[in-house]
Amino acid sequence: MKPSRPPATPAPPTAPPALSPMLRILVGLAAAVVVLAGLSFARELVGPLALGAVIVIICHPVRFPLERRGWPRWAATTAVIVVGYLILGVMAALLFYAGVQFAQLVADYADQLKASAQSVLDLLESLGVESEAADAGASLLQPQTLLSFATSLGGTVVGVLTAFFFVVSYVIFMAADGARYTRAEASFGRSVRPTVRRFQVYNSGVRRYYVVNATFGAIVAIIDGLALWALGVPAPAVWAILAFVTNFIPNIGFVLGLIPPALLALVVGGWPLMLAVVAIYCVVNVTLQVLVQPKFVSDAVSLSLTLSFFSVIFWTFVIGPLGAILSIPLTLLVRALVLESDPNARWLRWLSGDPDAAPLRDGKAPEPAD
Repeated sequence: MKPSRPPATPAPPTAPPALSPMLRILVGLAAAVVVLAGLSFARELVGPLALGAVIVIICHPVRFPLERRGWPRWAATTAVIVVGYLILGVMAALLFYAGVQFAQLVADYADQLKASAQSVLDLLESLGVESEAADAGASLLQPQTLLSFATSLGGTVVGVLTAFFFVVSYVIFMAADGARYTRAEASFGRSVRPTVRRFQVYNSGVRRYYVVNATFGAIVAIIDGLALWALGVPAPAVWAILAFVTNFIPNIGFVLGLIPPALLALVVGGWPLMLAVVAIYCVVNVTLQVLVQPKFVSDAVSLSLTLSFFSVIFWTFVIGPLGAILSIPLTLLVRALVLESDPNARWLRWLSGDPDAAPLRDGKAPEPAD
């Protein structure tokens, strides 16, 4: 007789998870609220930090051809810093010029602005609009309102310039650290390759995003400026600069860049000139910014249109006006840190607009695009 086998020992019961799925979601949301509240509280530090990081990411590729030509590492880092300072200097000069010219325009056309405000008020009242609503609509053309808008815009610029010391310092330190981070895989081996690859893709997406926006912004600014000059709208260069800057604000930048020149056209030329300005902006900006540019932006960053629009509002609420310009890089950073490191969050990446997260028919995910 064969010896009988001892009875199999039953496997120990699997311990239930410490937290239920719903509780984990609630804990994650609570942690996110705490983090975002901290970012909002420290917005005066976080905003310049994010701006400095974006500047360095944009300028970092300058070092590679210089190092291939035999430049020492410190010289290549210096070149990155110089290019970053040039970008900051040009943007600051453009904004300063536009702000000064805008304030001068308001002072020169103060009487016409008051007359236009009164005519708008009379028109609204003749249409049966209640006096409170009519006063609110007409107040948009009051010189005090426009000056407060310019002051608010100037305050934003002053806030950025006040933090210029921090941005300058961040650019120096980050440019120096960027040279060291390029050797991470050589120092730690292939184990860090997925992390390095993830941030390489992120940096590449940020650079492509700003290159696309700067290219289309320059095209839109030139066309809008020439059109306003041909129509006789005062200070077309100011509105061209405004069109260029607001092009970096996804979705709503077109509206922000249209309102000031349209109101000025109403003051100097009446409704026909205002409607002509609106028509030109709609044709040019809608064609380029709504129909053409989103295709290139989508290829650059792979974000859904809804998420792109919401990110502008969300990051402006969290870190202030800089959040509108930095909204896409910040959203991409959150996705890279939170979702791309978690293989179980692939479907969330797909919902955010990442086509590389969609599985193939054999169940394998495609390789991320360069």
